[in-house]
Amino acid sequence: MKKNWLFGKTAIITGASGGTGAAVTKLLIEKYDCKVLGIARNKERLNAVKASLGDKADNFSYCVFDVSVRENWQTFAEELATSDFKPDILINNAGFMLPFKRFEDLSFEEIDEIVATDFVSNLNSIKYLMPLIKRSATPAIVNVSSAAGLCAVIGESMYCAVKFAVRGFTETLIEEYKGKIYVAGVYPGFIRTEILKRMSITDKENKLINKFMMPLDKAAKKIVKG
Repeated sequence: MKKNWLFGKTAIITGASGGTGAAVTKLLIEKYDCKVLGIARNKERLNAVKASLGDKADNFSYCVFDVSVRENWQTFAEELATSDFKPDILINNAGFMLPFKRFEDLSFEEIDEIVATDFVSNLNSIKYLMPLIKRSATPAIVNVSSAAGLCAVIGESMYCAVKFAVRGFTETLIEEYKGKIYVAGVYPGFIRTEILKRMSITDKENKLINKFMMPLDKAAKKIVKG
């Protein structure tokens, strides 16, 4: 049986401190013996991910910074270029949802934040890290969009807008780098993460939502398999 190409690879994953990012990180390390460099803003949660890996904790390292700030990516890329970590795979996973509101009720601060975090961070990460990714024998870029990048969701105009943008950007990269770099988009529906933590919902509504959310481990397996 041919060994999966993922075995022993090195990956950079944004939003690795929890949710889908942490689940994919653990799967890549525990099943495929990958080395993962996680990026997130919360050092304590990144440490918790590392601790959860047990005897494979050395396969996980991290950098603490806000992915929405361009200068952070420039600094990270410059430091990475002189390090021993040679990335094969970049997974842009960081993102969040705004509370359900009509577009006219959103503040400019909310609009700027979601555009910078859910979309522009993808542009900056790929722009700065592409030279390093291209050095790999098996270069890969995966952008996590959403089912909201495929259809409209009432009350989530900006989330849909940024996820549609991620989709268009990703599909263009697929064509531009065909045969040279593996580029893929991921379009999950609701997964049992903290994606709804900004929402004002009752316990009853939360139980109802959880019924149609995909379990986190199952979602991670589907993403990695894809």
